[in-house]
Amino acid sequence: MKQPYYTYAFEKLEIWQIAREFKKKIYKLTKQFPKDEIYGLTSQIKRSVGSITANIAEGSARSTDKDRAYFMTISYSSGIETLDHLITAFDQEYISEKEYTALRIEMDKLLNKINAYHTYLIERDSRLSK
Repeated sequence: MKQPYYTYAFEKLEIWQIAREFKKKIYKLTKQFPKDEIYGLTSQIKRSVGSITANIAEGSARSTDKDRAYFMTISYSSGIETLDHLITAFDQEYISEKEYTALRIEMDKLLNKINAYHTYLIERDSRLSK
């Protein structure tokens, strides 16, 4: 379901939109996890994937590129944490190899985009500081 309009700058960022779609997939995926994982892996992976979009959004509201870049670092780290949780879900056979591989490819693309945006912000901050 698409939003009818954009209100804040972060909603226009491609990385936030990609991360949002990824988060939706993870939330749907965790519905198939065992009920005894609700306070364990299910909670952890939802928290970490939510942190990706939340830090992109929070960073977009900062006044300097250096501050924005800092939040991209946190977002990237949350992506790595989410990846670790996906590996655990695969190891515990909560998801299939096909599901894991597809999500891993998506996560790799998202992490590369977050990293590229981080680099862009750092370089722009450096140019503007001169």
